[in-house]
Amino acid sequence: MKRKISPLDNHANQLNANRGTKGVNKYYAKVQGNKGKQKNPNYKK
Repeated sequence: MKRKISPLDNHANQLNANRGTKGVNKYYAKVQGNKGKQKNPNYKK
């Protein structure tokens, strides 16, 4: 069972790229994917 994440922890994770470490912060990766999707000129709201 996954642990519930608080809004403050989620916000911190979204800003943390984990530079210099091995692995990926899944919350950061999700934000970057959504940002790229929205910047796509073919993206329809």
